[in-house]
Amino acid sequence: MAIAKIKKGDTVRVIAGDAIKCKGKEGKVLSVDHKNGKVVVEGVNKVQRHTKPNATNANGGIIEKEAPISLSNVMYLHKGQPTRVGVKTEGDKKVRYAKSTGDVID
Repeated sequence: MAIAKIKKGDTVRVIAGDAIKCKGKEGKVLSVDHKNGKVVVEGVNKVQRHTKPNATNANGGIIEKEAPISLSNVMYLHKGQPTRVGVKTEGDKKVRYAKSTGDVID
């Protein structure tokens, strides 16, 4: 698997994939699974989980939560526009930058 250039807290847009009903939606990255190449995005690819009553949820019922989608199906948003992300060295540090503008992200 290639190096994931998306990090937790980034804003991304869904560009393709199984979550086709979510194509074009934007959201904040909640978590990244580098091993499996998956990412969980806030408000995207919502699934319903039917739960029994238990100690944490006394009534049980239907819970909605975000399911992971493939890392290749999201694109980083820089100033509201999707862009590819590159890595370059500035001094002795590696930094991410937006390839469309050349601006340093972090």
